[in-house]
Amino acid sequence: MPLHPSPLRILGHGARPGVKEAEAALVEHYPRLVRLAYLTLPPSLGRHRRVLAAHAAVQRALHGDARPLSGSGAEGVPAPRSGDSPGDGPHTAAYAGVRLRVVRISLAYGRRPRWWPGRVPAPSALRPSVPVVRGLRLFPRAGGMDEFALDRALADVPAPVRAALGLRLLESLSDDGTRALLAEAGVGDPAASVRAAAHVAGNDHDRVRRMLRSDEFDPCTVQTRPSDLLRRRHRVRAGAAALVLLAVSGGGLALSADAGTGGSRSPFPASRVTVPGGALDPAALLRTAPGQWADTSRVDFSAWPPRGGRTDDRKLLERALGSWAGPPADATVTTTPGTAVVPPAQPPRLLFAGELGGEAVVLFHDGGVRVVRYAEPLSGKGSPALDFARVDDADVTTAAALAVSRTAASARYLLAPWVAESTTRDLLAPDMPARALGVDGDGITASVPRPEEGGGCLSWPVMQLRSSERIVEKHAFLVTDLGDIAPVHLTHTPKPGAGAPARQPREATGPEALTGWARTACSLEGLRHSGVRAVNNWQFAEQPLPGTRSRADWVCTRADTWSGPGRVLVQFAEPATSPTARAEVVSDRRNTALCSRFGQHVVAGVHWRSPTGSWYVLAAGSRAVKRIEVAGSVRGGADGPTLAVRAPRGSSFRVDAELRDGGTMSSAG
Repeated sequence: MPLHPSPLRILGHGARPGVKEAEAALVEHYPRLVRLAYLTLPPSLGRHRRVLAAHAAVQRALHGDARPLSGSGAEGVPAPRSGDSPGDGPHTAAYAGVRLRVVRISLAYGRRPRWWPGRVPAPSALRPSVPVVRGLRLFPRAGGMDEFALDRALADVPAPVRAALGLRLLESLSDDGTRALLAEAGVGDPAASVRAAAHVAGNDHDRVRRMLRSDEFDPCTVQTRPSDLLRRRHRVRAGAAALVLLAVSGGGLALSADAGTGGSRSPFPASRVTVPGGALDPAALLRTAPGQWADTSRVDFSAWPPRGGRTDDRKLLERALGSWAGPPADATVTTTPGTAVVPPAQPPRLLFAGELGGEAVVLFHDGGVRVVRYAEPLSGKGSPALDFARVDDADVTTAAALAVSRTAASARYLLAPWVAESTTRDLLAPDMPARALGVDGDGITASVPRPEEGGGCLSWPVMQLRSSERIVEKHAFLVTDLGDIAPVHLTHTPKPGAGAPARQPREATGPEALTGWARTACSLEGLRHSGVRAVNNWQFAEQPLPGTRSRADWVCTRADTWSGPGRVLVQFAEPATSPTARAEVVSDRRNTALCSRFGQHVVAGVHWRSPTGSWYVLAAGSRAVKRIEVAGSVRGGADGPTLAVRAPRGSSFRVDAELRDGGTMSSAG
């Protein structure tokens, strides 16, 4: 592997004072400088060239003045940390100067001349020059889905913003120090770059900092793969043929003609994607044995056997895999939030290949994170479609079905091999019995009505499935269609009992659960196409209504997504003449742990009008709430988990609660 870095300037007796210190600082902190350069460089270079360019940018940082920032010196250089920081030693100022030059060189890659290619010529001293690596492709080790999503987000922002993010989070510079460094590096509006970097990082700087320090952004710890061997072989043969032709003709015209007619052209289309490890070879697809689901402790998509009438159709599987690796220009591609649209890193598992609804459909599982659906029209007219869905850590319920075919009004599902019984029911008709659902020999259901989008929420169809007794006895559960490939698992947590321990979520198939979902099912409308994995209805409090003999339920409806963040609706369900009367949404919180095992306490309040016309502020909390108080234009307090205070209509208030363990919390809305 010939690796030829750009030569460093020879340091002789006339070298500028401080150059040796700069070289020492560069060598000592080489990995962190290369990481900063890699982050700043444009992702359009590709990972291989970006790795090489990052090393080149750092190595070229001694080509010129390696002085620190004017005025501020080494401001913001972090304190010693596990031997990875310049600290306050003799190399601190030199490190700051080297860092400035690394940033300046990395930013120059975005100002390259058109023939490089690029847009604006950079100074000759800053022109890109990368090490030469023949026969190998280098790229950092893959991180997780969050790191991949961050890399995709960074690809959409300018280089100065990426540099600002690295200086703030990796180098721990202050906003002022970052702006000063970017200004010296030639950035036109450094303040705007710092603001944009803060927007990218959001409120969780520590999380983004951890991701930037992961393997995904480490060009010093790389993986290697061979380059396109067939293309290299073709080019060698073409080069040899060109030399022979040149020798025979005795001139350059024949050589020019050979090159112009494709002597170095790849035998594959330009859009063809090369994926290592045979991941796109239909013969390498993983296929689970039909009965393995009953003899494994991992009951998820990895236990699904391949089904359908075209599982041996190599050409169909080739088209599906090729489209996954490089979607055609006319393909319709959809993804659930947080799902990576990248080629498979290894041969995926085949779940289904068959014909349905006028389409040839293929379903793949990539081994842990994603399910991919490919569909092409059987008529040959029309465009293919690709759907990517995140399904990591799926289980008996969340890996129970996948949508194979879908129209505006209905869908057909491929059921897991452990589903022994399938029925349908309407959440808005809790007293109606479930209806049988037909399933063919491949595990494909008959058409299941879908909840109407944008309608009046007159019904909410769900599937009620029962697992085989070889998995678990008498285990029935509900799933519903929210527009993604995998349907959403619905559960229920009963209201607290007097003196009973805290309840845990359970399947929503009992009378109490179905009655509760009848009041809150229409709130699922706002969760469509958002990558929801499961939704739980937690009846966290029951409150007597003043002036009546009735009681109202407080419900926390929590939607958990496959990518992690949750959304919470706190709902107030007062007695109603209709069993399907909608509960009132009191609070809508996003990206919160509320009402999960990591946020087990909740308190909320609402304005309520009694049958006599009097207005109240009602508040209620979960079982750990010891006392509730309201403040604002309404004041009052009460011991226990509920409170009712007379209050004018529309009055402003805030609810605070004291917990039994001495903690406090405020209302969810």
